[in-house]
Amino acid sequence: MDDGEEANTLRNGEPPIDAGTPRVDAPPTHATGFPAVKKSVELTVESMGIGRAITGMRHINQFEGFDCPSCAWPDPEEKRSFAEFCENGAKAVASEATLQRADRAFFAEHSIDDLLGRSESWMDKAGRLTEPMVLREGATHYVPISWDDAFALIAHELKALPTPDAATFYTSGRTSNEAAFVYQLFVREFGTNNLPDCSNMCHESSGYALSESIGVGKGTVTIDDFEKADSIWIIGQNPGTNHPRMLSSLLAARRNGCVIVGVNPLREVGLEKFRHPQEVLGILGHGTQLSSLHVPVRINGDIAFLKGVMKEMLEHEDRGQKVVDRAFVESRTEGFEQFAADIRAESWDVILEQSGVHRVTIAEAARVAMRSERMIVCWAMGITQHASAVGNIQTIANFALLRGQIGRPGAGLCPVRGHSNVQGDRTMGIWEKMPDAFLDTLGAEFGFAPPRKHGLDVVESIRAMHEGCVRVFIGMGGNLLGAAPDTHFTAAAMRKCSLTVQVSTKLNRGHLVTGRTALILPCKGRTEIDVA
Repeated sequence: MDDGEEANTLRNGEPPIDAGTPRVDAPPTHATGFPAVKKSVELTVESMGIGRAITGMRHINQFEGFDCPSCAWPDPEEKRSFAEFCENGAKAVASEATLQRADRAFFAEHSIDDLLGRSESWMDKAGRLTEPMVLREGATHYVPISWDDAFALIAHELKALPTPDAATFYTSGRTSNEAAFVYQLFVREFGTNNLPDCSNMCHESSGYALSESIGVGKGTVTIDDFEKADSIWIIGQNPGTNHPRMLSSLLAARRNGCVIVGVNPLREVGLEKFRHPQEVLGILGHGTQLSSLHVPVRINGDIAFLKGVMKEMLEHEDRGQKVVDRAFVESRTEGFEQFAADIRAESWDVILEQSGVHRVTIAEAARVAMRSERMIVCWAMGITQHASAVGNIQTIANFALLRGQIGRPGAGLCPVRGHSNVQGDRTMGIWEKMPDAFLDTLGAEFGFAPPRKHGLDVVESIRAMHEGCVRVFIGMGGNLLGAAPDTHFTAAAMRKCSLTVQVSTKLNRGHLVTGRTALILPCKGRTEIDVA
């Protein structure tokens, strides 16, 4: 990349390319174990100091502690281990509770152009934000601003808008239930339903597809169901990297004789061998193989693969084998005959070509499904972040419905979400399309008339900023610039705003690609309590 190309990339908000020397290593042979424990201890002590590290770690995911900000895997209902977290959780807490500070001296030293040339990792290591900072129009550096002046600036910009719909209010899953509720109340009191959130970019398709398929947009299992399942399907998900605590649940299921099927273009090391870091053999032994069958599906070939599995199952049914749960299908579902006709009519040639999976592997997967009486199907963003995401999830739901694998112990659907409060945000009212019943109750409780016009989601908000229809962006946590798939378009949209406001714990690239005026407002994180 020449200097001109690099400058253009930075202007469009993308991080600089790492100039380090590329290295090719052999793939890892197992997940977690002693290296994960060692790395977790090193990171937490380095960031927090020994005393704070011990205090912080012993409160993660405990009844009298706080939820881990790393992932969404649920906690046990009753007994919890002394270390109810994974390496990712330790990293997240160490990052939030770091002793490093990005204070006014830091911002005086580093201009916007300087910071744009830094990596996200470097900015994260700069430490916690300490006071409100403002970037005035034409300025090269953020400078301190008082809380009163910051609030006055926001109020001035909001009051100057031609309509409340000319502002949009983003939030991420790091926002607590209490903060999310107050945030949406403020936004609706202001007069708009423009409440885009990170769920629009991750599991929005899960909620929509499940609502259409089974009548509720949430998963149908609890963590206890995993120990009762006799087959668990992991589709488009990498538990070892993104939800490591899930490996403990999969290990318990595997030891109970459960068959685990991994459907992913790549083999995931976490499903190959898992060394439980809280067991002696997990530290010193060779680990336990979790996955019984790996299905190397083509990228976005999941519908074709699942249709192939169901076609194989229906062919066994047609030969006289009892495969379909007829009682469940007839009493709990609609449209089975049309669905079955569509599956039977699908060509094997098309299925094999579009799925990229051999017929023998499809048959083996079908045998697992036909033998299973308690099947759980899990998926994550490898399924949801596609143009065909809703179809992917509806096909998964049909796969479960075929044998009545919903509504009984050890069986059901499990969308494994990202941050642990993405779903909580939606329950608290962070949605641009909240139903009338919620708005009626909200208005009656707080004595105002909530707006009824549907607001803007993430994509619509970015487009509206780009077109100049939305002039003020306020972000309650998160990093929209980094999360949105089209960085260049999003950067251009942000720069057309008159004001961008970011409520954050630490610096990120979204603070550097801004409207004409920008504010950074520091806040507490999930690991902290106010003791004043």
